[in-house]
Amino acid sequence: MTSFFDMNFPMEFEDPDVMELTEVGLAARVVLFNDEVHTYDEVTAQIRKATNCSLHQAEILTIEVDTTGKAVVFEGEMNACLRVSNVLEEIELHTQIEC
Repeated sequence: MTSFFDMNFPMEFEDPDVMELTEVGLAARVVLFNDEVHTYDEVTAQIRKATNCSLHQAEILTIEVDTTGKAVVFEGEMNACLRVSNVLEEIELHTQIEC
């Protein structure tokens, strides 16, 4: 994991009042929430598509989502979490990204 001190921040800005960072390499995680719409097979397949995990791992995550109401299905850098969340939401699953 990259620490705050390892990040390369720009040293000069065109507008000193505005600093926009688009990729900071911060760790984040994707939380998937349970719903009563999607089947186990749909959720398992979408988790696999989004995270490239094994069938077994996707099934474990699907069961966790169903039994506890939510599960962390992916951890990584923010850009990767955004990609995973977008893939899960393709079939209208509900996600949240936490830092």
